[in-house]
Amino acid sequence: SGKRLSSADVSKANRRGPGRPPFRKAQSAACMEISLPVTTEENRENSFSRSRSSSVSSIDRDSKEAITALYFMESFARKNDSAVSPCLWVGTGLGMVLILSLNLPASDDLRQSEPVMVSPSGTVLTLKGAVLTFACLDCMGTLTHPPYEVWRDPHSADDGEKTRKRKLVMHSPSSSQDMGDHQFAVICSEKQAKVFSLPSQTCLYVHNITETSFLLRADVVTLCNSVCLACFCANGHIMTLSLPSLRPLLDINYLPVTDMRIARTFCFTNEGQALYLSSPTEIQRLTYSQEMCDNLQDMLGDLFTPVETPEAQNRGFLKGLFGGSGQAFDREELFGEATAGKASRSLAQHIPGSGGIEGVRGAAGGVIGDLTRARIALDERGQKLGELDERTASMMASAEAFSKHAHEVMLKYKDKKWYQF
Repeated sequence: SGKRLSSADVSKANRRGPGRPPFRKAQSAACMEISLPVTTEENRENSFSRSRSSSVSSIDRDSKEAITALYFMESFARKNDSAVSPCLWVGTGLGMVLILSLNLPASDDLRQSEPVMVSPSGTVLTLKGAVLTFACLDCMGTLTHPPYEVWRDPHSADDGEKTRKRKLVMHSPSSSQDMGDHQFAVICSEKQAKVFSLPSQTCLYVHNITETSFLLRADVVTLCNSVCLACFCANGHIMTLSLPSLRPLLDINYLPVTDMRIARTFCFTNEGQALYLSSPTEIQRLTYSQEMCDNLQDMLGDLFTPVETPEAQNRGFLKGLFGGSGQAFDREELFGEATAGKASRSLAQHIPGSGGIEGVRGAAGGVIGDLTRARIALDERGQKLGELDERTASMMASAEAFSKHAHEVMLKYKDKKWYQF
C-alpha cells in the first residue's frame, strides 16, 4: 500500500531514465548520515517512516539551508546535564542552532587510533536571520575561551630527541567548578541577539538589532575590563551591546558599505578597535573607545628610545699614570673651592675685572668698528654727491639746448606775417 506518485514525479523519473535511480534529499547536519541512491519503491516506503523531529524539520523545507557558524565549547548539551562536556554549536542560514555532543577518547594513545564520536543532543534553538557568531560566558559574566590543543609536527626531528609531551586541553581555561552551575550562551544572527541560560536553555535576554537592514559582522570582545557584543550593520552603523543584558551602549553611523571588500574583511578586536581592508594593499584601523583615542599618541611608534648618557667610570691613579693616554683636567675641579676647600686669607686670590686684556680688546674692537662704519657712510655720501653733480650738469646742458632751439624758431618766424604761415 504505497503512496501514489503524482504526474510531476512520474515525468521526472522518466527523464532520469531506467538506469539512473532518484536520489534522496540531503539530510541535516544533526542526522550525520550520508545520502545514498535508492530506487523508486524504497523512496515510497521511506516517505512514510521519515522522522519529523524538531532537529530535522528545518532540512525538509524547500528552501536551501547552509551552515554559517561553528563554535567549539564546553557547555551543557541537554537540559538534564549536570556537568559540562565538549560540544559543537552549529548555526545555519535559517536561524537554527543545533548542539552536537563530542565524545573524545580518554587517553592520548587511544586518541591516535579511535575517532571522535559525534551525536546530536536534540537541542534546537531559533533566531531571526542567519547565525553569525557564538560566545560562552560563565556565571560571573566572564568570557570563556574555547579549549585548544598545541599542535606539533609528528615528522619533526626535534620531537624524536626530546620527550614528547602532547596533552589535550580537555577543559577551557575556566573550569566547570569556576563557572558555577550554569553558563550564558550568546548567539547573534543577522537580525537579533539572544542570551540563553544553560543548562535550562531559557532565553534570558533578546534584542532585535535591526529590522530594515542586516548585520555583516558580530564579535564578542572585551572593552574596559568588561565584555560586550560589537556589531557592524550593512547600513554603516557600528553598535555595541552589553553582555549578558544586551543593553545598547553605542549606535553610530560610521561608513556605509559601498565596497564588498569592506563587508568581507571587517572584523572587531579587543579594547574598542576594528580593522578592514580599504584597498588591496591598505589596512584601515578605527576605534570606538574614548580611552583608546586619549592614549593614541602614547601608542605611536618611535624611531628610537632616548637613553641618558651614563656617567664615566672613575679611573684609578695607577691606570691614569701608566695608561699612556692623556686626560684633560679642569683647574677649577682640581684646585677650586668645591674640591680643595676655601683658601686661606693670607694667600693671593685672582679676581678677574673688566679692565683686563679682554676688556681692552673689546673696547678696541668697538672703536675700530665705529670708524669702519663712519668711513663707509662717508663713501656713500660722496658717491651720492657725485651723482647729484652729474644730474645738475645734464639739466644745464638740456636747458641751453632748449634755449638755443627756441631762439632759432623765433628768428625763423620773426619777419613773416600772419597770412604767410
